[in-house]
Amino acid sequence: MILGNSIEWLREVDKRWHRAHHAEQRRILVDAKTAMNYATVAPIVKRLQRDPRLELFFTASESPGDVAKIYSETSEPRHLIRPKVAALKRFDAYLTADFLWAKLPRGTLRVQTFHGVAGKYRKVYDSPSQSMRAWDRLFFINKLRLQSFIEIGAIDPDSPAARLIGMPRIDCLVDGSLTRDEVLLGLGIDPSQKTVLYAPTWSRYSSLPVMGEEIVRRLGAAGYAVIVKLHDRSREVHDFNSGGVDWGQRLEPLLKSLGGILAGGSNSSPYLVAADVLITDHSSVGFEYLLLDRPVVRIHLPELIEKTDIEPRYVELISRASDRVTKVEEVAGVVERSFMDPKRHSAVRNDVAGEMFYKPGGATGRALSEIYDLIELNPPG
Repeated sequence: MILGNSIEWLREVDKRWHRAHHAEQRRILVDAKTAMNYATVAPIVKRLQRDPRLELFFTASESPGDVAKIYSETSEPRHLIRPKVAALKRFDAYLTADFLWAKLPRGTLRVQTFHGVAGKYRKVYDSPSQSMRAWDRLFFINKLRLQSFIEIGAIDPDSPAARLIGMPRIDCLVDGSLTRDEVLLGLGIDPSQKTVLYAPTWSRYSSLPVMGEEIVRRLGAAGYAVIVKLHDRSREVHDFNSGGVDWGQRLEPLLKSLGGILAGGSNSSPYLVAADVLITDHSSVGFEYLLLDRPVVRIHLPELIEKTDIEPRYVELISRASDRVTKVEEVAGVVERSFMDPKRHSAVRNDVAGEMFYKPGGATGRALSEIYDLIELNPPG
């Protein structure tokens, strides 16, 4: 206890010295597992980068060798930094979208934004067995997860860290900054074409190894413009969940032969806006797409639900808002029915979207307000 108090005292002295010599300067460290992981906090980071009083550093505590790859889409100013070097520096805030915990002996205020709402691995993300009280801010995407954290005992009912923020990455789905036709033209797809997006989750139990190639083949043969958006790690041949296959490399020649597109970049939002229909199994993008009130075709895979320990409530929600298929032979027919009656399930889609995302469109602003308050700095005028 005495040692702990001494460490906190030294950290406070360190902080006061820094503030005395750099009154309005703050350092923020961003940590991510993958580029998709970073895309969750990217809207926040882009706004912070406009403030000359802030110095942003970017690390990859889980995979230091991938730091340049993970942040390849990050604009300047930025500083890529290895975890061991970061441990020597003092930061005012630490921002991450997963339960990463970089070692920062000089102390910092830690902010967790979460990176999705699919409910997979619930004992980690939705009903954590460990306490979350060490975090200074928990930016909850919805009330469901906040309530779950309280019920499981991960945080207290009156937690000073808990904030209902929403999901900054999906603000662009509702704020008018992206339009279907503009995105499609940028991809070289004629906006008059019926466009289908296939976005499977990252798991060896997903639809991708089971029927992914055949889904693409059948959709292309039916005359649809097909876009495939893969999780970053579905392209890692050494990853257990990719099954040892670079699925981007596997699917790209097929897509090209059919006039389709393998989506690039880490942010799925532009491709969601571009698509008239989404096909997924159980991914966060399935819920995000509901904000556009367009048809979702869900591939039901019991083994995926079991092996990835998906929260049953989330399976029930996406099931109500989508059309279910279990065989690849059913996919094209259900997609065609979706085009014929796109408003089917509309009321349910809107209800589920409202339950899954807290006040979409304003999440980035709420997150920024909390961060500035945390680092004791007035937001830019």
